[in-house]
Amino acid sequence: MFRPLAPYASKPQESRGRLYPEPEHPTRSPFERDRDRIIHSTAFRRLTHKTQVFVYHEGDHYRTRLTHSLEVAQIARSVARALGLNEDLAETLALAHDLGHTPFGHAGEEALDAEMAAYGGFSHNDQTLRVLTRLERRYAEFDGLNLTWESLEGTAKHNGPLKGPGIERPVPPTIAAYDRVHPLLLDTYPGPEAQVAALADDIAYNNHDIDDGLRAGLFAVADLAQVPLVGPVFHSLACRYRGIEEPRLIHESIRRLIDRMASDLIAESRARLEGNGIKSAAEVRAKGAPVIAFSQEMHRNDRALKEFLFERMYRHERVSRMTEKARGIVHDLFTLFLGEPQSLPPEWRRLAAGPNERKTARVAADYLAGMTDRFALDEHRRLFEAGTAE
Repeated sequence: MFRPLAPYASKPQESRGRLYPEPEHPTRSPFERDRDRIIHSTAFRRLTHKTQVFVYHEGDHYRTRLTHSLEVAQIARSVARALGLNEDLAETLALAHDLGHTPFGHAGEEALDAEMAAYGGFSHNDQTLRVLTRLERRYAEFDGLNLTWESLEGTAKHNGPLKGPGIERPVPPTIAAYDRVHPLLLDTYPGPEAQVAALADDIAYNNHDIDDGLRAGLFAVADLAQVPLVGPVFHSLACRYRGIEEPRLIHESIRRLIDRMASDLIAESRARLEGNGIKSAAEVRAKGAPVIAFSQEMHRNDRALKEFLFERMYRHERVSRMTEKARGIVHDLFTLFLGEPQSLPPEWRRLAAGPNERKTARVAADYLAGMTDRFALDEHRRLFEAGTAE
């Protein structure tokens, strides 16, 4: 059923357009085309074998970047629909948000950032914009996907402004370079759909890390008892369904947690949008604070869950061992590509300069960041372990 957009939604007909102008499509809006280009991109397919917390060979049932992105997109669409926002743009931003992630999750990003410290550093958000504007080389008339301004602006700023009072970090280099030719209003908050996608990401990874952590045996259901919101939901369902199998209990609890968090997000955001009399997406950007947000109580619950997961999952000995292994693999591969650019594949070697030069470091980082867990492990084995056995 067609739902009219709210006044503060991003309207396709009001889009600021693309860096390289293209004729409009007769049956698809600009934001639908952005979504479709992401889905058909090489970087999106690679998310199949990029992991969140566990390396791919740990098991077939843990989240990958691809399944996570699809889950974020589902939540973002639901929230956007309830608020009268543009669902296609919210989905586009949700599907794009992880495209710049390295292999091996956050461990891989931290390792690559350390290797790139002398060359401007590395961040997955900046790398996502590199993928969208440079590294996807499939179209005849431009590099990247030539997405609309709204999709790129929302991707670059989905966590908030990158310039302005109180912000000490410099704007990441790719975002800064793109901003010079197609200004992204880096000193404002993004549009409402980007704010929705950012918190849909929060809802998805928190709740699904509970699922993966329980499945992996890093903690037990009983350990969740004192976690606000989470513990009471598990307890109430265990009482309601006496003797329920644990996998069913986990699923029923997590689906309710997602629903409660999304419902809170919708209610709080609707109150902020309507209470402030916001009439356009431009007014959303001009506000000095987010308009899409959890209530204070839900924000506290969300923070408590993050703290639990940090202590019981991300710092778990088993995860730490995987993290150290991932860092070693990233270090070995980057050091080799930087010092011996001839070891890069031909299409990447042509883009590099001499050994240990800044340009070569950037090419090595781009190549390494695009790897899946499986390919990085295979390449490390081929380049460093072949012929070592006696």
